[in-house]
Amino acid sequence: MTSLDDLFQAARAAQGRAYAPYSGFTVGAAVRDTDGRVHAGCNVENAAYPQGACAETGAISAMIQAGGRAIAEILVVGEGEHLVTPCGGCRQRIREFATPETPVHIAGLEGVRRTFRLDELLPFSFGPDNLADTGRGAR
Repeated sequence: MTSLDDLFQAARAAQGRAYAPYSGFTVGAAVRDTDGRVHAGCNVENAAYPQGACAETGAISAMIQAGGRAIAEILVVGEGEHLVTPCGGCRQRIREFATPETPVHIAGLEGVRRTFRLDELLPFSFGPDNLADTGRGAR
């Protein structure tokens, strides 16, 4: 098993449980926290479209619920020929618990297609460090 196999398998399993009756576009995500634990999530659609939740949001929520506070790496899996990268909102959610250097692995059903650093997907991001400069940050 490679170092990404557990993330890929967790994301694929989550993708298989996605609730996507409107778009049919299922996504799974898995994060590895800094303690090495893997947490997965899937997208959950809603008839009122803006009320749905992305797979990355579910995985981050699972990490937080389990006591994790930092993302070491994340893998997102989706179908189709195009890369299924995190949406803008999820990029910011990932940034809350990751560093600019955190690997973001993008996979298709065949496996990892490309790996980005978070700062490639969200350059010049606003994060907890910005607030720490003011004395108001959580970290």
